[in-house]
Amino acid sequence: MLKENQDTNSIDTITSDHLLERVQVSVTDISLPQQKSSVLFEQLKSEFFNELSGEQSLADSAAQKIEQWLTQHSLEELTALNDAAKAHFLYQGITFTVYGDQEGTERTIPFDIIPRVMARQQWNTVALGCAQRTRALNLFLHDIYHQQDILKAGIVPELQVLTHEAYQPHMLGHGLKGKVYSQISGIDIIRDQHGEFFVLEDNLRTPSGVSYMLESRKISQQLIPELYQQNNIQGIEHYPQLLKEILAENAYVDQPFIVVLTPGRYNSAYYEHAFLAREMGVSLVTSSDLFVLNDKVYVKTVRGKQQVDVIYRRVDDAFLDPLCFRPDSTLGVPGLMSAYLQHHVVIANAPGTGVADDKSIYPYVDKMIHFYLGEQPILNNVPTYQCREADDLAYVLEHLEQLVVKEAQGSGGYGMLIGPQASEEQLAEFKMKILAAPQAYIAQPTLNLSVSPTLTEQGIAERHIDLRPFVLSSPYRTEIVPGGLTRVAMQAGSLVVNSSQGGGIKDTWVVDPLHS
Repeated sequence: MLKENQDTNSIDTITSDHLLERVQVSVTDISLPQQKSSVLFEQLKSEFFNELSGEQSLADSAAQKIEQWLTQHSLEELTALNDAAKAHFLYQGITFTVYGDQEGTERTIPFDIIPRVMARQQWNTVALGCAQRTRALNLFLHDIYHQQDILKAGIVPELQVLTHEAYQPHMLGHGLKGKVYSQISGIDIIRDQHGEFFVLEDNLRTPSGVSYMLESRKISQQLIPELYQQNNIQGIEHYPQLLKEILAENAYVDQPFIVVLTPGRYNSAYYEHAFLAREMGVSLVTSSDLFVLNDKVYVKTVRGKQQVDVIYRRVDDAFLDPLCFRPDSTLGVPGLMSAYLQHHVVIANAPGTGVADDKSIYPYVDKMIHFYLGEQPILNNVPTYQCREADDLAYVLEHLEQLVVKEAQGSGGYGMLIGPQASEEQLAEFKMKILAAPQAYIAQPTLNLSVSPTLTEQGIAERHIDLRPFVLSSPYRTEIVPGGLTRVAMQAGSLVVNSSQGGGIKDTWVVDPLHS
């Protein structure tokens, strides 16, 4: 039986907050002489675009303040702050999964106390580009499950879509309110050596990382309060309430009953599921809490059954309904799809969205923007070679040592080849994989990802980063909180930022230099 809105983490939260406060006091109480800036960022200059020193609009504001703050603290003091953040994540149970690690799979995510900073005008470009892209992807999903105009026009290959394993025939002809299929989208953004933004990939199924974004902000506010208050940093704390509003706007009833559906506490992202349910003030449920009666979904509560109007699911399509998909699934709810197809419940994100975020569909998004919106893309794609195409395959095999090769349906940084960093043996092995199943791979040039000053055991150094803004969509609006999740490759020279591959996170500060 489900106890509604019960906060099971209250004790841990209190303990963690007290720890943060203690460390913050211990560091800020150290009286350090005012040191003249040692032009720290000048020492970090390289061929990569540095997010702090390279952004001219930040040169005299946030970047300068951060540089000054860093030069006033020793490596030991900065390390103590990072250790406090680690302890906070540990107390909160915020972990990520490292597959194949002999020491165990669960780790606290590495956090870097030095924030990633973006000027407001740069962020506006990112936000507008992500909103435009999400609108086009939602229209594409509606189209391929209805008229299929873009397929008939030959703009996106028909066979590539209709035979895709994420394509759900159950969704054919099923209309959604406002044609919104992906209510929560995560768009991965990078910057090249010139500071230009590119979209690396789209995440429309069950994008994760929101809890990391919000917890990073909480840590910044508590551990570096003076630095935080010196800048006009745009707020992100309202994301959970905004998410709740967006989910409600997608419902077919007023004042809908919303739940978060989790696979359970052993899922690698369980903390985030519990976090979002708690912050939204809605129930966190597993499949055992739900049942379907007369094509309506109900949740068991201490007060009896309660009809569910919106399910924010963190369960993959294949496991949603054993009567419709995998019959051996214990994570789904029998009859859920029947209720869904009769508009008695909303599932966010909609089943079948995965066909639009596959890396083999990604190269066509700019054409979707032209086709559905009649606009030029605000954010460009990274040039992409599809190994299913004979000419692209020949090029990839010939230039493998220069390219990044990815599985079209891969995630988490697994199944990748970074050509410039690969051995001859690895190149030969990967070439055989591509030849065996060329349709399963895409390739992209190795980009010089932008860098941000990052605390290491040896001192402050440049590390490569990316950004995942979270786009919230309803029939009435598109919302993006100003920030997103910044992931950082903690190893020198590494381009892999995924937490499952040892990457870490930073707080993302969107600042208005004119008012800081």
